Amino acid sequence: MSNVHIVLQGKGGIGKSLAASMLAQFLILRGETPLCIDTDPTNATFAGFKAFNVKKLALLENGDINPRNFDAMMELVQGAKGSVVIDSGASTYQPLSAYMFDNGAAEVIKDLGHQLVLHTLVVGGQSMTDTIAGFASIADAFPAPATIVAWLNPYHGPIEHEGKGFEQMKVYRENKDRVAAIVALPDLKRETFGADVRDMLAERKTFAEAIENPALALMQRHRLGRMRDAIFGELSKAAII
Repeated sequence: MSNVHIVLQGKGGIGKSLAASMLAQFLILRGETPLCIDTDPTNATFAGFKAFNVKKLALLENGDINPRNFDAMMELVQGAKGSVVIDSGASTYQPLSAYMFDNGAAEVIKDLGHQLVLHTLVVGGQSMTDTIAGFASIADAFPAPATIVAWLNPYHGPIEHEGKGFEQMKVYRENKDRVAAIVALPDLKRETFGADVRDMLAERKTFAEAIENPALALMQRHRLGRMRDAIFGELSKAAII
């Protein structure tokens, strides 16, 4: 059985493409050749990574899912020999979730012998409430056997409410049986580690490409290596991946 990984969240600018690129890199490092698909209609960041040979599909048309393009995506999934990584845009989140539910896409993926894994970002700061609501919405829209991986991104602030971390929050406890893994992104300094990763993402480079680039400063490459090891360590603990 191989996995169909879909990165979903209704809030933009919180690291969805970062998560998709990290996941693709981890799978490649593990010896796989994942099928990568970008469905973001506005910010096709994932598609910009040449290392992943990403296929671009415009699922959203005039606010609705284009049935032919969705069918084309499912044909790609059917023909995949290994894991699939799909990055969806914030504007695609609601219509894609509803369309997949209405058309029984999760059941089709199961019948193909794949495990559907929904990856969603939960962030701190002003977007925390929205992303937590998105996590709950995904749990409702995609019943078992689809499973969820929650990525905790503290870049914009700590993920806590009234002194409770994510795993102590009611929304997590109510959906705990649906969560296959939690990937905690490291909380490192924005002016160094954060800037390094931001620049790498802006240039659509993988960790390997950036670390092997002699034009980058020694300490910048060192920090990127530490960040890579921390993230890949988290992914290694997630058995579903």
